[in-house]
Amino acid sequence: MQAAQHLKFKHIGIDTRQEHVIFMRRDCAVCRAEGFEALTRVLVSAGQRSVLATVHVVDSAILAPGEAGLSNHASQALGLVPGQAIAVTHAPTLDSLSLVRAKIFGHRLDADAFKDIIADIARGYYTDMHTAAFLAACAGGRMNEQETTDLTRAMVLAGEVIDWGQSPIADKHCVGGLPGNRTTPIVVAIVAAAGLMMPKTSSRAITSPAGTADVMETLTRVDLDMATMRRVVEREGGCFVWGGALALSPADDFLIRVERPLDLDSDAQLVASILSKKLAAGATHVVLDIPVGPSAKVRSQEDAEYLEALMQHVAQAHGLTLRILRTLGAEPVGRGVGPALEARDVLAVLQGHKDAPQDLRARALLLAGELLELCAQAPDGAGYQRAQTLLDEGNAWRKFQAICAAQGGLREPGVAAIQETIVSPSAGFIAEIDNRQLSRIAKLAGAPATAVAGIDLHVRRGERIAKGAPLFTIHADAPGVLAYAKDYQASHPAIDITREA
Repeated sequence: MQAAQHLKFKHIGIDTRQEHVIFMRRDCAVCRAEGFEALTRVLVSAGQRSVLATVHVVDSAILAPGEAGLSNHASQALGLVPGQAIAVTHAPTLDSLSLVRAKIFGHRLDADAFKDIIADIARGYYTDMHTAAFLAACAGGRMNEQETTDLTRAMVLAGEVIDWGQSPIADKHCVGGLPGNRTTPIVVAIVAAAGLMMPKTSSRAITSPAGTADVMETLTRVDLDMATMRRVVEREGGCFVWGGALALSPADDFLIRVERPLDLDSDAQLVASILSKKLAAGATHVVLDIPVGPSAKVRSQEDAEYLEALMQHVAQAHGLTLRILRTLGAEPVGRGVGPALEARDVLAVLQGHKDAPQDLRARALLLAGELLELCAQAPDGAGYQRAQTLLDEGNAWRKFQAICAAQGGLREPGVAAIQETIVSPSAGFIAEIDNRQLSRIAKLAGAPATAVAGIDLHVRRGERIAKGAPLFTIHADAPGVLAYAKDYQASHPAIDITREA
């Protein structure tokens, strides 16, 4: 049996997000003895805990002989205190990497192959480089229907699956691509107020300025454990939970973390990510929103047809009842783009404010109505009206408050310290609003990492605008990021204005 090589842990405060990294001196006796070099994968153990980590070599005096540093996430996972002994050994061989290489070279993978790959990813055995290789190998139309079905099943099997002991269990999802399209909290409140069970787990942003979990985190606690989530749902019929806090399709969070910097979201991975989360959370009936527009994630009706067929195929293979809606994706929804700004819009709709974004309200009512019909809580064609009644009479707002109270309390979203309005350079009509460019500006302003950052949109497509009138306001928490956002929008205008003759 291989002898463990011990070093003393030194806290050096380096954040590598969720990637586990160990920092070792170039002249480290353990490195010399074991042949460790930069990017070597090693097993780091402390007591009964262990993690796989990637070696980064240090040439400075930040570490003394006999010391090793760990990234923040790795040291937290091991529960280390400064000076504690850690054991460093060679990492186990990953046989599943041969399957990734096979996929890179165009081979079809079977269910067992995907199960092995996803299990290793969920255990944290893959480096970001390995995960990126797998994602790239599955992108660009390289996955057929059966492979996508098998990938989805493998992602479900890698974690826990909730059985609520009843049916229907409602859920809703949007494939994304529209800034500000934060319908989920409104839909959950309406559907739970109607008496249905809707245990909503959501992701953080992948390539957008905000995900539902980011938005709801400005209002209430979302990092619930499984037991707390069950108590909330059994008491109130719904919840707003960050899926990363649960062991539901855990590999998806590793994949999302690598997808974010790559700005990569393939059809197969999109389908597997969405449906594996629904299946793991115990959903039986799901409404899926596919916005279609020239700058949305899905840009054409042909792309929507392909994605819809793939979604339906995988859903049926897993016994999931799925209703898909294609909606307009030509411009943002609501006014706010960024966690706190989108939360403000959600509250305005739920509270029935006169100045609430009507497009956000209408889209949420459409999706809630379809879900009520799908779950037999309203006759066909009557779902929208029932949803509207639940919203207008305050039932949805009361249910929203009750769910947030059960999760730890409802709070007001914050406001950015710095705000600057971009004005129209000419008079005319708003011809187009580029979703992607607008999202990019919001992210440069700090969203979603800075919850109060983003954009407040003041115009809609087709509106007349005067020269010097406001187009949108950038919200930031520091002058530097505001300058980045302004510089980008100056050379990449998100709003196309047709000048008046």
